[in-house]
Order: sequence, then C-alpha cells, then structure tokens
Amino acid sequence: MDILTLALLLTVGLYWLNNRHQRRRMLLLGRHLQPYQIEKLMEALMDGYLRALGESTPERREQIWHLLATTEHQLSEQFRRFAKDFAQVQADSTRISRLPLPLPLADVWWPQATFDMRQALSIHARGLERAVHRQPGQSERDRAFTMSAELLLMQHTCHWFCKSHTMASARMLARHQTPYAQLVASVAPETRRDYLALVRGQAAAQ
Repeated sequence: MDILTLALLLTVGLYWLNNRHQRRRMLLLGRHLQPYQIEKLMEALMDGYLRALGESTPERREQIWHLLATTEHQLSEQFRRFAKDFAQVQADSTRISRLPLPLPLADVWWPQATFDMRQALSIHARGLERAVHRQPGQSERDRAFTMSAELLLMQHTCHWFCKSHTMASARMLARHQTPYAQLVASVAPETRRDYLALVRGQAAAQ
C-alpha cells in the first residue's frame, strides 16, 4: 500500500469517526434541550431587544422592556433547570476539546486538553441569572447588551461542544457578525473570569 492510499484511508477514517462523534454530541445535547423552550425564548428576546432599541419614544421603549422581563426570567429559569439536568450526564460524555480543530476521541487520548461542558453550562446559567437583574446605574440598553452577550457566548459553547472551537467561532461571526474575542469581552466580568478560567484550564480567581 503506497503512502498516498494510506493517507487517503486515514483521512476518510478520521472524517467518519469525527462525524460519528459529532452526531452523538448533537443527539445528547438535543435530548436534554428537548423539554425546554430555550431556543424559542432566546429568539423572542433578541428580537424584542431590537424592537425596543428601535423605538423612537421612551414610553414605548419602556413598555417593551417591561414585556420582555417575563421572557428574560423564563429563559433564565429554564436554562438553570437545563444546566442542572445536564449535570447528571456522565463525565466521559461531557468533555470539550480545547484544540482548535475537531479531532475524534481527543477527549480520550488527551484529556488534559479538555474542559467539562457541565461546568460551562453552570457558568452560563449564573451569568444569565445575573444579567436578568439590572445592576445599579445600568441602563436597560446596557443590560440588554450584556444579556445578549451572555446568550451568544452560551450558544457558542453549545456549538463548541458539538463541533469545535473554530467552527463555533466561524458560525458566530457568520450569523451574528460578532468575533469570539468581542463576545467574551462583552459578558459580565464574573462570567468572563469563570469562563476563561475554565476554558484555559486555570483556577478561577476569587
């Protein structure tokens, strides 16, 4: 068997293994998301923020912010429950590779280069819960901006879990015109601290 044929067989084998691994991840995540309306609530909230910011009168903006409060609380609560449910998944199915490109079974042969999806979801749940409540001196516009960043970073983590960091970042840039670095910089400081500590494999500063 010549080198070219061997390389081709290895490439096809890796592609097949990687697709199989990704399908398992998507099925696992989808099964746990199925009882919730997180995606639907997220879409309604993001559209609502755009409507509120586009209103020309303060009175109308205030009405929309008030209506969106219920959706925010529902989304935060549902995601908290989802993260709690996902925390019951066995650890060997929840590792996320820090490698930029998807490699099949990287979580098995290089566990040091992974982090735990369960911990990431817990960080996102806390971030969403904080973002629901306006901080002293924070405008509704700024709170909506932070909440949007928290939601998009959570979505990035879900895509990272199913695919890879590179593919998740590319999808975020294509769909929301937001680079990954900007997304991380836009979430609340507590979320950014805990998230970066986790994905970089460092102890979070207290």
